[in-house]
Amino acid sequence: MIDANEVADRVAHVRSVISSAGGNAVSLVAVTKSFGIDALRAAMTAGCDAVGENYAQELLEKIAEGAPSIDVHFIGALQSNKVRMLVGHIALWQSVDRDSVVDELGRRAPGATILIQVDTTGEPSKGGVTPTQLDALRVRAESRGLIVKGLMTIGPTDGTQDECEKSFGMLRHLVNEQGLSVCSMGMSADYPIAVACGSTMVRVGSGLFGDRVRVTN
Repeated sequence: MIDANEVADRVAHVRSVISSAGGNAVSLVAVTKSFGIDALRAAMTAGCDAVGENYAQELLEKIAEGAPSIDVHFIGALQSNKVRMLVGHIALWQSVDRDSVVDELGRRAPGATILIQVDTTGEPSKGGVTPTQLDALRVRAESRGLIVKGLMTIGPTDGTQDECEKSFGMLRHLVNEQGLSVCSMGMSADYPIAVACGSTMVRVGSGLFGDRVRVTN
């Protein structure tokens, strides 16, 4: 069971760290994957800007159970065959990185707001387009009627500070180069570094709710 007061204290701590790292108007997305709807309620009560979900079926189950009214960002690997299920429930699609997903979103959710995921680490486990592929995917997305609001990345797994700074600096440079407003980078383990590198949106899960049990669907 999620302790809402404890979550509120942790949210306040995260916002304090963001401020200390030089963050200005940084959005806090509470990653609620694998937690119940009590986590969504606690995130809303604590003043988080949105919640992030990774799994389509899990999110739909929470909605059916009466999830609170808070913006939901889809932050997991997005499969085109799941788009139809999620349309109408997602405020921001954060992990768009393939032509097939762009095309399906264009068909199912014209006018949707998206972030393009960029691979800034080269790790095989990470999704995202390469920086050289970014222009083409952005053009395709906008030609399908989607609104490209910014970019997102996942920092290096167990990365050193230098490795994190390289990854996050790359994304910040690309956001500036593209003239976009949202730079989504930084999670529980590395968000202070991301904020110092210019993140405008961090995605924090265990830092707010504690350890989670991994689920897949």
